[in-house]
Amino acid sequence: MSRTPRLVLDTNVVLSALVFTRGGLAVLRAAWRSKTCRPLASHATIAELVRALCYPKFKLAGDEQHELLADYLPYCTTVRMPAKAPRTPICRDPHDVPFLELALVGKADYLLIGDRGLLVLANDFRCPIVTPEQWLQLPGR
Repeated sequence: MSRTPRLVLDTNVVLSALVFTRGGLAVLRAAWRSKTCRPLASHATIAELVRALCYPKFKLAGDEQHELLADYLPYCTTVRMPAKAPRTPICRDPHDVPFLELALVGKADYLLIGDRGLLVLANDFRCPIVTPEQWLQLPGR
């Protein structure tokens, strides 16, 4: 790909890259920091991330949540969503819809998903839906 790929990262992917710094997705965090990929964000996807960072299972204090957001949001390109949402395939989880919409409106090159439930939509969606591991294996990414 000759230009920086535009990625929509679902909340699971962002959380894995941010919270588990020694995990398999730390390389994705390094990619957005080095600007070898450009995450896309919308009001709805950011709100979902903020909500998820508050989950008790992460045991993150408010200042830790802010630090993690500060290590992600400045690297994102914010996409203004239209008043009329684009048509997306029907998915079982309504929390996934904003990521599908963002991929369409933001003209994403890939939608990286941590919840494999969205993979069933891969054949019916204009933007390739892949796992982070699949994206990291792509030649020339």
